[in-house]
Amino acid sequence: MRKLDYVAAVTVTAGGRALPLGGVALPNRRLVLRWLRRQALRLADGHGRAPAQAAPWLGARDVRPVTFHGSDAPEALRAWAGDHGSQDHAMSALETGLPALLTVVDPFVGLRVTLGGWPVDLCGWAAAAASVNRPYPPRTEGV
Repeated sequence: MRKLDYVAAVTVTAGGRALPLGGVALPNRRLVLRWLRRQALRLADGHGRAPAQAAPWLGARDVRPVTFHGSDAPEALRAWAGDHGSQDHAMSALETGLPALLTVVDPFVGLRVTLGGWPVDLCGWAAAAASVNRPYPPRTEGV
């Protein structure tokens, strides 16, 4: 049986350049969705407020704030975080080995925020890395 761990991250893209806002590795998909929902709400709740200074009680796992110029992106983040159908769809995607992604756009400045979670097969990755050091099998051309 393969062991899958998960990674979740939030990135912002502006002007063709993607920047990470934060990310975390977690042991199961439920924790991935919990973390993504929390970050979606943090980003949405920060809309219209001055960027908060990092508080000592906020963990290193929380993403950095983003200043949105319109209200569509924060409302889309809130809607996704509160929609059970969206959460079920994301859970199903992670369960089948696919990524769960949400991208919201602030059209006023072309800002795109992507929240994503995906499985990482650490056991398979280690096995693949170990096989790199093995010699290639002989070629059998013309057989």
